[in-house]
Amino acid sequence: MATELLLGGTVYSSAIPDATALAVTDGVVTWVGTDDVGKALHPDASVTDLEGLFVAPAFVDSHVHLTSTGLALTGLTLNDAVSRTDCLRMIADAVSTVGEGDLIWGRGWDSSTWSGAEAFDGRFPTTADLDAIVGNRPVYLARVDEHSAVASTALRRLVVGLEDAQGYHPDEPLIAEAHHLVRGAARSLGSPASRTRAQLRALDAVASMGIVAIHENGGPDISGLDDFLAIGGLDHPVEVRRYWGQAAENADHARELVAITGADALGGDLFIDGAIGSRTAWLLEPYHDAPDVTGIDYLSPDTVLDHLRACTEAGLQAGFHVIGDAATATVVDALDALAAEFGTPALASRAHRVEHAEMVDAAQAQTLAACGVVASMQPQFDAGWGAPGGLYAQRLGDERASRMNDFATLAKAGVALAFSSDSPVTAMDPWATIRAAVHHHQQRNAISARGAFAASTRGGWRAGGTNDGLTGTLAVGAPASYAVWEVDELVVAGSHESVQRWSLDPRSRVPALPDVSPGSPLPRCVRTVHRGRDIYRAEGH
Repeated sequence: MATELLLGGTVYSSAIPDATALAVTDGVVTWVGTDDVGKALHPDASVTDLEGLFVAPAFVDSHVHLTSTGLALTGLTLNDAVSRTDCLRMIADAVSTVGEGDLIWGRGWDSSTWSGAEAFDGRFPTTADLDAIVGNRPVYLARVDEHSAVASTALRRLVVGLEDAQGYHPDEPLIAEAHHLVRGAARSLGSPASRTRAQLRALDAVASMGIVAIHENGGPDISGLDDFLAIGGLDHPVEVRRYWGQAAENADHARELVAITGADALGGDLFIDGAIGSRTAWLLEPYHDAPDVTGIDYLSPDTVLDHLRACTEAGLQAGFHVIGDAATATVVDALDALAAEFGTPALASRAHRVEHAEMVDAAQAQTLAACGVVASMQPQFDAGWGAPGGLYAQRLGDERASRMNDFATLAKAGVALAFSSDSPVTAMDPWATIRAAVHHHQQRNAISARGAFAASTRGGWRAGGTNDGLTGTLAVGAPASYAVWEVDELVVAGSHESVQRWSLDPRSRVPALPDVSPGSPLPRCVRTVHRGRDIYRAEGH
């Protein structure tokens, strides 16, 4: 058995907070401690000098859209547009690089942040705007939240009966069914080879960020069955757990869906509602900036209840995309009904999930905790949209906006948290995710760096059904899945008072983590290892 002994760094270990060394044999952590002891215990080991680098359990991203992420890495990205004029200029630049009739797939525009001197510079682009630039090219441009999109006339004409679909508008961004239809049409124009290249490109990027496992969130209206099946056939060392977002009618139907799709679970982006930015999240009260709109309910309460019951009876993990407070209430009501029917232990044994969980109150958090539900959440949503005057405040008003993404309330209730990116909606950058959770715009909603790190590592494994107490740690007997980082400074406590109270006194020998305070440089990954196998090494390492 070959043993690698890593020496001369800082190893994140709850059991041995001052650890500087780590031994790995056949893909398993076999020892953690200090350099001198490590050398004495492993005289024949292959030695790796860490030269002061930081070693920590590798990350899990529990909510990813792999193909879209790969396309975003090299495609048209509009996140940096500052106005409608600027966005249209970017589109014109992209058109000059593609042939007539070739698909342009872009994403990332967010008109809630736009302003400018020109008329309508704070307004979304329209189909007429696109047509004036792109001519007969099919163009699909998803809003940053991926729940609405602008489409050129050439793309719209590929969908028979589009004008009869829910969410249709002849010129403005499409939502709901109309959006799903044009997204599917755009998807069909790509070749299987280009799709595979995008997926592998995304997985390479995953590994370079110290992430060893992801949860792909697919479904009929997101990426389609062909895409979902193709991801299942990829040859790449990053581990992929696949969630299929289609409601099951009963236990037999649930088993049938798993057999057909090869899915690991039936959940992920099984939409109960949409997104705040596109005004499709389902709310109990109207939108602040659209008093006649309360969003869209894609699934009825009966469908939600039937799906949860079907998966519970079939022994499968279920889940839903849940953002608005009306969507949250629908799930909680279903859980209460099933808890009376099955008992909470039966529900908890399935580790059902809610994706996003942006609007959850304290009483609902108690129900989620009692039923063993995992909340898969994206702290970078708050970083991007939770500032005073930002998107949440625009759409919901200040009071409702202040309660968005309340990690603290969920954690206090005992809800298991798993943090993720929803890539390409936000960047696959785990340390940026941790920073956003610790430095929430509403300090009372924040959690400690230690809690955020756990939600990004062990929490991700737990969300995927692995809860053995070892996976996601660097304890003896754990799978050797870790990342090595260049770090400027290691600290124990958070950076403001509300987070400090969640942190433990340094005298209790709590292991330090990188400083994620605003303005501090985030760690840089130089090596990623999964089950003892190198899956990424930075140049020079």
